[in-house]
Amino acid sequence: MYNSLQLRQTQKLGLALTPQLQQAIKLLQLSTLELRQEIKAVALQNPMLEVEDDGNDERFESLESLAEQESKADSNDTFDPFDNDSSVKCTDTAFPDANQTINISSDQNTVQNLSENQGQRLNSADTRHGQSLGNDDVYEGETTEDLHDHLLWQLDLSPLEGADRLIAENIIDGINDSGYLQESLESIVATVRETYPEVSQEDALSVLKLIWNYDPLGVGARSVQECLRLQLEAKTPSATTELALHIVNEYLKELSVRDFRTLCQKLNIKENQLKPAIDLITSLNPRPGHGAVKEKSDFIIPDVIVIKGNDGRYYVTLNSDSIPKIKINEHYRQLASQAQTEQDRKFFKNNLQEANWFMQSLSKRNETLMKVASVIVEKQQDFMEYGEGSLHPMVLNDIASEIEMHESTVSRITTEKYILTPKGTFELKYFFSSSVSTDDGGTASSKAIRARIKELVSKENARKPLSDSRLSSMLADEGIIVARRTVAKYRESLGIASSSQRKRLV
Repeated sequence: MYNSLQLRQTQKLGLALTPQLQQAIKLLQLSTLELRQEIKAVALQNPMLEVEDDGNDERFESLESLAEQESKADSNDTFDPFDNDSSVKCTDTAFPDANQTINISSDQNTVQNLSENQGQRLNSADTRHGQSLGNDDVYEGETTEDLHDHLLWQLDLSPLEGADRLIAENIIDGINDSGYLQESLESIVATVRETYPEVSQEDALSVLKLIWNYDPLGVGARSVQECLRLQLEAKTPSATTELALHIVNEYLKELSVRDFRTLCQKLNIKENQLKPAIDLITSLNPRPGHGAVKEKSDFIIPDVIVIKGNDGRYYVTLNSDSIPKIKINEHYRQLASQAQTEQDRKFFKNNLQEANWFMQSLSKRNETLMKVASVIVEKQQDFMEYGEGSLHPMVLNDIASEIEMHESTVSRITTEKYILTPKGTFELKYFFSSSVSTDDGGTASSKAIRARIKELVSKENARKPLSDSRLSSMLADEGIIVARRTVAKYRESLGIASSSQRKRLV
């Protein structure tokens, strides 16, 4: 045995992820918003790439043209101290008499007070409307007001000062997004006593009663019963209101399970007398904080659009306006041909190669998106025509085998990609669903079954709602074999309450 050095050559087959392939996979799974940001970032780093500017629309002007117009306007308005402006005349200004006494101190105080008040209003308005200079995460003009801001704004309009104001601020801090007070009055009083030792629990309760009158009505309640009671007490007194208050105070448990027969027995009334009170209670808002401040709406830009052809079938077209268009910068292309040094030629060559790779990856992404969307629409023609109830079962493997790609590729290209159809805008993932066997040997989509359950519940008798067992038997009559537990699972996923909770008085 002896040690020696040997040189051997072997061949192996393997998949190497090149930078170009890694970039293509990354672009494939990006959403439209993320892809926009990626294109802008790459265009800033690579001088050979240029984002095409849609400057053909005459309704919009570029920032450069606006700046040029502003500079011209400023140059025309040059101040001339010797210009005799006839718009300002000495007779328009009232000068005091020589013997008149001017109270300078009072005028200065007035100006100072006006400045302070104006500054406070500007600061509070800027904070509510997202124009605060200290908050870089909020763009100018964005509405960021929440329930706590809304309550604090009302507190600023109230005359509360000192200990009462501190109690009110602590109460508002203890209110959750639903509008309920989660902190106990004892803990609030203990916090306030660190500054004002003489504060009592009765003082805190008095301030809480004032906050109960804030908008939205019922905010600051400590329970659902108290929230409903506050809203009922604010309504115009009537026999229906008194009955509703009595039900909320004494029979909330029976009301929660919709045991109307027991309610009628205990109240010694008939159903036609109970119905107006129940309708009044159900019209109240058990979560007053949710509707206090309007939330910002989210808008979705579809990646592909479904259009109906002359033959009556549906086809897919790419939404070209969803992402910015890019091209090779001609100016830098000319500079590359005029490069003198080896370093400059290498710089332009590398950037041009990366730019071409990026544009090819974008083109490949759009091509894959069109392939997947076209197959989905082809398989879901009935959905495009009739809606969710006609959705066919489909899994990732069905699309992957059709376009001869891997399931992971289909999963990436359908994540956070949206399609505009005649029935609304949906994520491409929406069209994939599991299948349920039918009695004729076929299959039905689980989402189509959910849509059918929703339709059956919407047409049920409100006095006798359909139970899960009854829904299961009705689906079986239509050839769809679904167990009762599966029906219950689908019903809960749709946000539909149980049959006992759906019971109504008609």
